[in-house]
Amino acid sequence: MTGSKAPEFSLPATGGKTISLADLAGHTVVLYFYPKDNTPGCTTEGENFRDLHDEFVKRGAMVLGVSRDSIKSHENFKSKKEFPFDLLSDPDETLCEAFGVMKLKNMYGKQVRGIERSTFVINAKGEICREWRGVKVPGHAQEVLDFVTSL
Repeated sequence: MTGSKAPEFSLPATGGKTISLADLAGHTVVLYFYPKDNTPGCTTEGENFRDLHDEFVKRGAMVLGVSRDSIKSHENFKSKKEFPFDLLSDPDETLCEAFGVMKLKNMYGKQVRGIERSTFVINAKGEICREWRGVKVPGHAQEVLDFVTSL
């Protein structure tokens, strides 16, 4: 997907907003997909983006998290963890499918369909300029920040 136009989207977000790609034109966007609110890896990943948020903002980048969880779940997660960025709700997997992050995963010996932890950086022209798939949480937010700094 790197080098291609980011898929158009318009999804409900925390704070009673609807966020669309068109609204983000002219900004660098860090779009990170994660499996589930309030789970250990997803919490740590969100906290890492939260802790570096001011640095992303200084570099003109917006951070947005995406999962299939409901807005109500997102609002609780965002409030509890004091995330300064919005979370987008994609319950019908439209955006997840557009970015190709839905995968079959093994959980407790069963195959389940879920989000593969992935991050995309979209430049001010709406193009995907970097992607990470199968993300391991430790050090990831810093790696994304380092990339954004290099733009």
